[in-house]
Amino acid sequence: MRKARARLVRYLPAIIVGVGGIAIWEAVIRALEIRAFILPAPSSIVNALFENWQAGYQIFPAAQVTLQEAGGGLIAGALLGLAVAFVVARFPSARDIVLPIGIAVNAIPIVAFAPIANNWFGSQSPYSKMAISAALVFFPIMINVLRGLTQVDASALELMRSYAARDMAVLRKVRIPNALPFFLTGLKIGTTLSLIGAVVGEYFGGLNVALGRVVVESASTLAFEVTWAAILVVSVTGIVMYLVVAGAERFLIPWHPSVRGERVA
Repeated sequence: MRKARARLVRYLPAIIVGVGGIAIWEAVIRALEIRAFILPAPSSIVNALFENWQAGYQIFPAAQVTLQEAGGGLIAGALLGLAVAFVVARFPSARDIVLPIGIAVNAIPIVAFAPIANNWFGSQSPYSKMAISAALVFFPIMINVLRGLTQVDASALELMRSYAARDMAVLRKVRIPNALPFFLTGLKIGTTLSLIGAVVGEYFGGLNVALGRVVVESASTLAFEVTWAAILVVSVTGIVMYLVVAGAERFLIPWHPSVRGERVA
């Protein structure tokens, strides 16, 4: 009961700001009579969300397709980032080779990479969207895990050496537990990036039943309430994915200060 009350107090300001912002948005639209093609009211967006199937936009089936693409890209990017981070941590001499490549991949504009990925895997294939998402997710995962594997408490390493522990034992008992919070931080960043990658990839082609295509087609027919409804679904999906990772974080590292609400040094 005490924990639930503490969480409510912690998140109450965010709830008040969110609800207040939506109320002000609705009031301003009604008071100034702003046209829907400039900015629709929140009530119009919600109505469009629940009536979209009558217009044939199929937002909810489209959200399932986009979620699968984003989830596939998140898993692929996370696995690749983990693999590269472990290799670089094991062989420090590879760092000067791998890190510039990772930075270069991270610097590629996603709108430039999306048509290339569609050409590689086919514009109708979900794998092209997964590849785009994976490219966005890879670097945050890799750099965070690498930091967790290498920036280990020197006293912990010294203690393991005093017991003549092998490298594998040091990795399993010291480096991986230290890297786990960093990995989860990168994964939380990756949830939103994977959705961005999937939606941007859909802009450049793909199945008609996908959120990116819904945004393009509804905007081209001036159905901006539907466009905003699709954006709302993308945002809610991103929040849900983030909360799933945050829930896993509470389960995996309940001892970490960030999970216990303490300030991290």
